[in-house]
Amino acid sequence: MKRKLLILLVLLCFLSFPVLAQEKTKKELKADRELQKQKEIETLIDSKNFVFEAQKVTPQGGRMLNLDYNTYFLKFNTEKTTCDLPFFGRAFNVAYGGDGGIKFEGIPENIKIEKKKKSINVKATVKGKDDVYTLYFNVFFDGGATLSVNSNNRASISYDGEIEAPKADENKK
Repeated sequence: MKRKLLILLVLLCFLSFPVLAQEKTKKELKADRELQKQKEIETLIDSKNFVFEAQKVTPQGGRMLNLDYNTYFLKFNTEKTTCDLPFFGRAFNVAYGGDGGIKFEGIPENIKIEKKKKSINVKATVKGKDDVYTLYFNVFFDGGATLSVNSNNRASISYDGEIEAPKADENKK
């Protein structure tokens, strides 16, 4: 009886070995995917050519709001930065009849990139038609990002979203 129990125990040990090996392989695959994503994000930021798509917005002194449609963006490029983001909050000096959003085109200046342990910080200043915008990106290696926009005529506002490469037809514009 003891011999059968011992054989059964040894057999169970050998059968569980491949399962443990598979688990390690799954973990290695996940780590490889995360490392690959991190390299893609670093390459995007170093190229200074990426698109931020806003998913949530947090106005100063307000609560977080989900943005239902993925139509709000900031296309960052060293030649031309284009922004179309909603604005909720206090405006100090805005043109009469404006739509209320943060919309501008301009050339970014004073671009500073700072790599940290788990994220990359990007700071830039863009002069729009009626205002000067200071952009603060905090980009995480999984592609998630936060964007804080400060301007002379409005209260600061933050957006949560994702960073991705611009589509091929956007590069031509």
